[in-house]
Amino acid sequence: MSEKRKHSRVDSIFLLTYVHLDDEDNQIMQGMGRTLNVSESGIMLETHIAIEKNDRMDVVLGVQEEMVKIRGKVIFSLPADSGRYRSGIEFLDIDGPSLKILRRFIQAFEERS
Repeated sequence: MSEKRKHSRVDSIFLLTYVHLDDEDNQIMQGMGRTLNVSESGIMLETHIAIEKNDRMDVVLGVQEEMVKIRGKVIFSLPADSGRYRSGIEFLDIDGPSLKILRRFIQAFEERS
């Protein structure tokens, strides 16, 4: 199977909050989850509820002592053996300062691995 990712993934666990959005950017619901891996272009999100493919969301995750806000779109969502759900989230909109923080974290994590 060939790799289609634009950026390499770093295995990690971040707790995060997310806001599920409708087509007009109105909040549908809020929840908490965790990322299982992260890259500059997306995350693997684990939640207690199912999230539909193509849904949009704002996620806020803690990176070291700073917070990063990211808008994303669900690329896939599958049930996990744990009874939770795993969803691939592609980043749609991340501002420059947040991307800079995310890059520093990814680099530091890779150096520790």
